[in-house]
Amino acid sequence: MASATSVSPEVLAKYEPVIGLEVHVQLLTATKAFCGCANKFGGEPNTHICPVCLGLPGALPVLNERAAEFAALAAMAIHCQVRERSVFARKNYFYPDLPKGYQISQFDKPLAEHGWIEIPGAEGMPARRIGITRLHMEEDAGKSMHDGFAESATKTYVDLNRCGTPLIEIVSEPDLRTPEEAFEYLTRLKEILLYTGVSDCNMEEGSLRCDANVSVRPRGQEKFGTKAEVKNVNSFRFIRAALEYEIERQVELIEGGGRVMQETRLWNAAEGRTYGMRSKEQAHDYRYFPEPDLPALILSDELRSSIAARMPELPEARRKRMIADYGISAQDAQTLTATREFADQFEVAAKQAKSPQRVANLIQSEMMGRLKAKGLGLEDSPVTLKGLVQAADLAESGQLSSKQIKGIFDIAFERSEDFGAVYEREKPRQISDPAAIEKLIDEVIAANPKQVEQYRGGKKTVDAFFIGQVMKLSKGQANPALLKELVTKKLEG
Repeated sequence: MASATSVSPEVLAKYEPVIGLEVHVQLLTATKAFCGCANKFGGEPNTHICPVCLGLPGALPVLNERAAEFAALAAMAIHCQVRERSVFARKNYFYPDLPKGYQISQFDKPLAEHGWIEIPGAEGMPARRIGITRLHMEEDAGKSMHDGFAESATKTYVDLNRCGTPLIEIVSEPDLRTPEEAFEYLTRLKEILLYTGVSDCNMEEGSLRCDANVSVRPRGQEKFGTKAEVKNVNSFRFIRAALEYEIERQVELIEGGGRVMQETRLWNAAEGRTYGMRSKEQAHDYRYFPEPDLPALILSDELRSSIAARMPELPEARRKRMIADYGISAQDAQTLTATREFADQFEVAAKQAKSPQRVANLIQSEMMGRLKAKGLGLEDSPVTLKGLVQAADLAESGQLSSKQIKGIFDIAFERSEDFGAVYEREKPRQISDPAAIEKLIDEVIAANPKQVEQYRGGKKTVDAFFIGQVMKLSKGQANPALLKELVTKKLEG
């Protein structure tokens, strides 16, 4: 079987993958979807439950208003049309972690439909718009636990704390054509959801989960191939790898004279491959019917307008504005808008700094590499944005060279201190007095007559030698731009 690290160009030249994604997102409400139990991750098993969670006789669900508002806000953020009237339905299936024997969801009248997300195009190509079929509300199931207990070999344990957690399911059109596009789509979707504040999108805790439908078809064929659904993928990186593996697997089957079965497959991250779970013939018939215990969800024009008014500036719009406002590059804007909180902090810093571009440059040149090497995010940096502003202003005024700033950042990250604290203790100073620099140049010229003769004989690159020697003599404190200018003047004179 081909490696799951990439899809070979030969495969992509002959076959076109068709990918659609189903993303489940837990909403960040204080309580569950249909009861007053706490909606939070963790806790002792089976402690955040009540008769509604357990589906006990006589217990009736009551819709969480905030969950409906969050769902509508998320739908608007991905350009969906939000229905005035949507209907809840029962999705019937039997599993140990579903005590009611059904899941409250939405079926033929979902909350929202017909949305889209833009993803970057391939190099030199325009952005691509990926369609979103629907966004609907539902409740989460509990969790079956198979490992980590004394009798795990013979028993399955069930934790119902997650039962009833409010979810939205976002179903894309089959518009994605490569695993990389799927990765970009998920990245953009997660950014948008985080900006709206409707979810923390924590994949490790299950706040965001994704299933992928993938098929392949010969290039030029309009009819879709037979699809497989890939489940049990807990990171965007693994989703990309699972899709790469599955595309190669399906092409290998077809090329070998076999046929792809419509089935659900599980991703095994340790082995880097998918395994068959159940075929179409074994798939569930959910027997949807309207939920008799919940009325239709009515979102009036007034309420929808009120929800829309809460929409923050979303990532792509913010990137474009920040490029225009601060003169930063597209790459800088992408980094700075990674989270809404960091973008807010940068904008405060940019308004305080003498040069917003220099602040952005320092983030890219002095922070990102160090953070990546330690596996940290921007929010974990010991150098705060206040420290960055100070560094940028000292560089802009010529008081510190780039080498001196780099040295301070090295110490700051090594000792987990802010830039200002290290600067005040170390007090490096850049020499910008022309007379002082000229004196140092004279010393170096006097000590190196052979190199002077080479320069004046036409070997102009020797100026680098003099610049290096003066820098060494000044202990790295000479202003680089002024030094280069004065070295040339002295040697030419």
